[in-house]
Amino acid sequence: MHVLITGAAGMIGRKLAARLIGDGTLNGRPLSKLTLIDVTIPQRPESATTIVTAIGADIADPAAAGDAIGGRPDVIFHLAAIVSGEAELDFDKGMRVNLDGSRALLDAIRAAGDDFHLTPLTSYGTQKAVIELLLADYSRRGFVDGIGIRLPTIVVRPGPPNKAASGFFSSIIREPLAGAEAILPVEDSVRHWHASPRAAVGFLLHAAAIDKDSLGPRVNLTMPGLCCSVAEQIAALRRIAGEKAAGRIRREPDPLVMRIVAGWPSRFDARRALALGFRAETSFDEIIRVHIEDELGGAIAA
Repeated sequence: MHVLITGAAGMIGRKLAARLIGDGTLNGRPLSKLTLIDVTIPQRPESATTIVTAIGADIADPAAAGDAIGGRPDVIFHLAAIVSGEAELDFDKGMRVNLDGSRALLDAIRAAGDDFHLTPLTSYGTQKAVIELLLADYSRRGFVDGIGIRLPTIVVRPGPPNKAASGFFSSIIREPLAGAEAILPVEDSVRHWHASPRAAVGFLLHAAAIDKDSLGPRVNLTMPGLCCSVAEQIAALRRIAGEKAAGRIRREPDPLVMRIVAGWPSRFDARRALALGFRAETSFDEIIRVHIEDELGGAIAA
């Protein structure tokens, strides 16, 4: 089986590639080739025995999208996107990458005349709504065989922060666990919908195995997650890492971040996804423990 991942240099793309290499199969079929595409050349997973091709290309370029599809992948995980804060600050860039890039990929698939398990993830605002409609219509017409995955905010993201307005949800856990100070730009009462990177990879792999007949025309699915407040996040951090870690959070209101976050829904009805077998964490303590296990080797700062 040949798998293509766009946005493969991103956090979820890297974890998904590593999981696929580790498993060696997808849907019970051996993984024969893995193609990784991003604007910067993605890093090859360590100890990869499968044929891995890493490509630096802009998927919003129709030629690049056509080249990617020319390799005839059996499954596509479409993760290439500009994050929320960056898309808000640079409208043209957000539209080009989130909307035009997804459209270029869909059109390349349509031109190839094959069926694919295409799983584009969240874009932002109108860009997301438009591409979800396009995905549903392209699937209805038989151009692609697609499922759209609406991810919760993924925490705790490893590595340095990006430009997502939601980045603080991770930093107020990640930095204190590492012994560093974190900035909280919103009120403790803010509520949001979360799942771990481990759960996100699980969503993608499960989506690739879904029987499309069970979806009908509604091919875009809201993933399960955990609704909690910032205060509840911090309480979970305190339970797991102690008062000293929780004391490393400094409150510094940011009007732009507060405005963006205030426009986001905080609860979702994921009953369709749950009925189809998608699963996520049920407590924020569990989400923090996943980060400690997967990224910190089980150790936290004193």
